[in-house]
Amino acid sequence: MSESSRVITSNQPGPHHDLARRVERALTHPLRKPLAEHTRQAFAAADAWRAARAEAPLILDAGCGVGLSTRRLAEAHPDCVVIGVDRSADRLSREHGELPGNARLVRADLVDFWRLALTAGWRPVRHYLLYPNPYPKAAHLKMRWQGHPVFPTILALGGRLELRSNWRLYVEEFALAVEQAAGRAAPVMAHEPEGDFLTHFERKYHLSGQPLWRLVAELPHRPELLPSA
Repeated sequence: MSESSRVITSNQPGPHHDLARRVERALTHPLRKPLAEHTRQAFAAADAWRAARAEAPLILDAGCGVGLSTRRLAEAHPDCVVIGVDRSADRLSREHGELPGNARLVRADLVDFWRLALTAGWRPVRHYLLYPNPYPKAAHLKMRWQGHPVFPTILALGGRLELRSNWRLYVEEFALAVEQAAGRAAPVMAHEPEGDFLTHFERKYHLSGQPLWRLVAELPHRPELLPSA
């Protein structure tokens, strides 16, 4: 079976020339965005759910979309609890079968959720960023996670951070940002899905014949990575 999906095009010939400056700014200037009340409430409920299962290691599925990846990660890691976070109520409400007992879906702003998770002392053993919006225009660097002020928070949570994308340049930029901010190498690797696809995007891109890319970074829990307020 084949699929058809558009190949990402960009006006960038390589990693963005302003990436290092954006990362340095994120490391030296505190993120002062006010926390949204709906995310505070959603996080409090998720934190209570996780605390009731505190003996189980935590997996965070950031930007989980319709929650298919959250379900599959929970099935693959029955000894863990898996929390999938997405900002879209519509995506999270779509039917993809019963949610495993060790999984929870949360509607929240990821930027705020990550900051609350770090403040609460969350330490995910695995942290997934699966096919984030690449924002391929050069002018949109600050909208990619590696160019966003929240980037140090993502790294500070620690654990095995895995990023997947069908745009190699996105993964290359992310790897450069990880090395700059955390001093950790995160080699860019070709990704060949085995067994079930974690997301609909992964399935669509793979069956369209597009190459897929990933990186894995083993990170310590480092709240001190964030700049002082």
